[in-house]
Amino acid sequence: MSRPKNQNYKGHGFSKGKEREQRALIRFKTTLMNTLMDVLRHRPGWVEVKDEGEWDFYWCDVSWLRENFDHTYMDEHVRICHFRNHYELTRKNYMVKNLKRFRKQLERDAGKLEAAKCDFFPKTFEMPCEYHLFVEEFRKNPGITWIMKPVARSQGKGIFLFRRLKDIVDWRKGTACKKFQGFEAQPSHYSTSSSGSHDPRNSDDQRDEIPVENYVAQRYIENPYLIGGRKFDLRVYVLVMSVHLTNVAVQKTSPDYHPKKGCKWMLQRFRQYLASRHGPEAVEALFRDMDNIFIKSLQSVQKVIISDKHCFELYGYDILIDQDLKPWLLEVNASPSLTASSQEDYELKTRLLQDTLHVVDMEARLTGREKRVGGFDLMWNDGPVSREEGAADLSGMGNSVTNTHLGMSCQVGRGHQGCAGGGGLSRQPQGAVG
Repeated sequence: MSRPKNQNYKGHGFSKGKEREQRALIRFKTTLMNTLMDVLRHRPGWVEVKDEGEWDFYWCDVSWLRENFDHTYMDEHVRICHFRNHYELTRKNYMVKNLKRFRKQLERDAGKLEAAKCDFFPKTFEMPCEYHLFVEEFRKNPGITWIMKPVARSQGKGIFLFRRLKDIVDWRKGTACKKFQGFEAQPSHYSTSSSGSHDPRNSDDQRDEIPVENYVAQRYIENPYLIGGRKFDLRVYVLVMSVHLTNVAVQKTSPDYHPKKGCKWMLQRFRQYLASRHGPEAVEALFRDMDNIFIKSLQSVQKVIISDKHCFELYGYDILIDQDLKPWLLEVNASPSLTASSQEDYELKTRLLQDTLHVVDMEARLTGREKRVGGFDLMWNDGPVSREEGAADLSGMGNSVTNTHLGMSCQVGRGHQGCAGGGGLSRQPQGAVG
């Protein structure tokens, strides 16, 4: 159960799968009235708690986390759906800063070849604090297109393209300049701790609460892969059970088009489409590169995100593929939409959430030896995990065959050790391409 902390509070933690007591009744709480609520209400042995009742599982929003996490005592079995400073990966400026720092560390420790494995995000500058560096890069490559994005907004709000510096000057003179007071003069809007993490008082992943709105200027990918003449991106759900790279799970929902135009494909269909045009080897390389994005991005924040064992996170990765079949990381979302846009989308998200709850394992059913849970395959356990195709499902929660390395199914999970009942990333036969 959960309750306010007191002077006898001794910290967080839970013992691994088989050592945990199995629970017949799980009290859950959430404020989200969408697919998630349906899944929670229909899960056997789970009962809804409202208002101030004690709970075992809380799918909370980030505003609750910011206001209450540090003041709430949690028994060992309790789980909530966010890490305390998840924004280290989900705010666009922090994500890029952490990736750049991690790349430098890899180059220093392992050489340029290993560091090059982090070259999966477009060249990006934070505004206003890196304006002069941006101008220098801009003048080296005249005529290319750049995209401006607010660091803490979602769903395309505040985004625009430009090809001339004058476009920024004109924009600054418009309504946006009320919040954005100047590239050259405005200081950086956050502070960092000695560990390199950002001050949560200034950086939580909340919308419309930033006094001065920072942006990132990012080089625009001008050669995107097209299907039917249309641009798309992949939404990949990554379930992280421990930031110490022990448990992560991923579900890929593939190219996402407009919901009224048959917007989504199952990932398997997308793979088949690519393989028919480029061959299986090229598709294998593409999905291997996507695996690398998930692992390297999580490694980049491993030392700065507070890894509390009561917490897990379902991140939404947005991936763009270019004409050379190179995947690019665009952004990571802390609260990806769980509202369905169609019946197919509803079924996809229902399976995703059901398998997420299987992995979180509130019921303490898992042993810690599983290499598959539902549609999730163990992909990382202090290192890459290989698995025989079609290996037995020890959890009894599903027996779909997936190929971990080729991503043959749409839900993908990858992870690190430390999850009750096993740790890893995995995929599941769901997903969508528009």
